[in-house]
Amino acid sequence: MRIYTESSEETLRARKHLTQWTGDGSLSKEQYQRLEQDTVSGLRITNIFLRLVLFFFTMIGVAAAVALFFTIFLSRPSQQTTGIFLLIFAAVSYTAAEVAVTQARLYRYGIEEALAVCSVAFLCVGLDLFFFSGIPHSSREIQFVVPAVGAIASLWIWYRFNLWYAFPAAMIFAIFLPGYWTPSHSAQHVFISVLYAAGLICIAPIRSRHRFDYLEDAYSLSEAFLWLGIYLIFNLKISALSLPSQWWSNTRPASEFAVPFYWTTWVLIWCLPPLILARGVRQKDRLIIAVGAITTVLTLVTNKPYLGWQRHTWDPILLGIALTGVALFLRRWLALGPGGVRHGFTAARLSGKDKHAMSVGSAVLGLITPQSITPTPQPTNPDFRFDGGGSGGGGASGDF
Repeated sequence: MRIYTESSEETLRARKHLTQWTGDGSLSKEQYQRLEQDTVSGLRITNIFLRLVLFFFTMIGVAAAVALFFTIFLSRPSQQTTGIFLLIFAAVSYTAAEVAVTQARLYRYGIEEALAVCSVAFLCVGLDLFFFSGIPHSSREIQFVVPAVGAIASLWIWYRFNLWYAFPAAMIFAIFLPGYWTPSHSAQHVFISVLYAAGLICIAPIRSRHRFDYLEDAYSLSEAFLWLGIYLIFNLKISALSLPSQWWSNTRPASEFAVPFYWTTWVLIWCLPPLILARGVRQKDRLIIAVGAITTVLTLVTNKPYLGWQRHTWDPILLGIALTGVALFLRRWLALGPGGVRHGFTAARLSGKDKHAMSVGSAVLGLITPQSITPTPQPTNPDFRFDGGGSGGGGASGDF
């Protein structure tokens, strides 16, 4: 069912590890060259920067081609007609993505990714225009089919092409579903959390079967997204932005939620971070541990708004001091263990992977915000003149 074979994925994974180990000094160049011959792959790959460029250029090209088609062949089409052609374009885009992988052997190349993303977008918009454009807004309960199909299509793209960002896209589509069935905000939060919890229950046994193969990272990231999603849905001070009907309004007051539900979520946002951290430590999963740390910080940040306490300007300072103290304590506690290791954890850097990720992140940040790094040149006034100098000034008695 996956478009890439297991042998191809494992070969690329081994090649990635070889490059990483050589950069860390664990392998010599001779060893790397000898092992590299056993990890030759027929797939075409590229670096992250060219991948992003090809992704955005392909999306722009597809959008331009569709717009050109409508401009030349259709003049003021009806919404149903537009929907039919968008559904056709969705099928064409998805077929092109399949062909790009099977024939051109592209792997994370940006082109096939953009085609797959465009297919999902065309599918959702086409369904909405073709089936629901003539339905009154007050009787659109059945319109939940559009986000449901979007979620299913995103999950298929995630599974078929192993694109990690398709999984959170499916989670975002799921957020739209309960709004068509119930006006209760509390019920909507509960329904979304149940969907995410069901995803956790499904992923946990599947992940155990791929503990040490190429799918481990994909399932680890998906589980981390689900844990984070459950927390954000229950944290009402954050998830006020997660309900589509309230995205463009201010944060809802607590009075819109039932009092028992409100305080139940307050208890849950304190219980979930330890549970997530325990899961991450038990699995020795850095992504889940990171989610546990993030949710812990979010709980501390949103606790005062939950309780209605006054916030002070020094609160971030105290939080930063507390987090620094915890980090130093954990680092020292791990370093004092036998050989600097406690229960399989160490504070010593064993790999340069994090350093490489930080370097890439710094480069991307520099590309996105060059104005924050390079100061803006100050304007000069060419008409400015020094004149009227007195004794000791720019001139003895005239212009200078």
